Amino acid sequence: MTLMAERPTINSTEPPSFEDLLNDLDRLDVLDGYKAEIIKKSIVMSPWPKGYYIRVMNLVCRQLQAHLPEDHFISQTPNLFVFPGVERAYGPDIHAAHEQTLETASNRLDGEALSFVAELTSSATRDNDLTDKVEMYARAGVPVYLILDMQEQKATVLWEPAAQGYRARCSMPFGEKIDIPAPFSCPLDTTGFQAPPGT
Repeated sequence: MTLMAERPTINSTEPPSFEDLLNDLDRLDVLDGYKAEIIKKSIVMSPWPKGYYIRVMNLVCRQLQAHLPEDHFISQTPNLFVFPGVERAYGPDIHAAHEQTLETASNRLDGEALSFVAELTSSATRDNDLTDKVEMYARAGVPVYLILDMQEQKATVLWEPAAQGYRARCSMPFGEKIDIPAPFSCPLDTTGFQAPPGT
């Protein structure tokens, strides 16, 4: 679901600036059960995850907690990370960042402070998770991007970010271990990431 907040414009053919979109997002009354992000010059709303997605997020956070870089935290709290250089604002399903990131009264957190992001795909978000976010997280310099493809039942980790995208990637089916590279340098066991029977 894509929602553009209404606001007056002088020239209807001129697209809104990134700052205008951020201001619109601040004023937006997001529906319960949804999160809002800025993707490709639009405010995009997507539903919060299903129950078993939360179980998977808990498993990821629990395993990576002991391997966090110094003074970093890991969370699945719905925070908005802003990337002015690529004009995006994302609310990753899981994120790790330096604790200093939280020393602000703003709801717009610094995307450059991220050391890790993970997205769990859904039918509503899969395309952006596999395309736009791969490119933009890399261009913004996020060291590690983990995609948990809930439809294909596989984990893909991307690292070595560059302006052209991530230079390295590895994929494994759910149920296997996959290595999470520096600054974590640890295995992630994806046992239990599968959907419940009958879903």
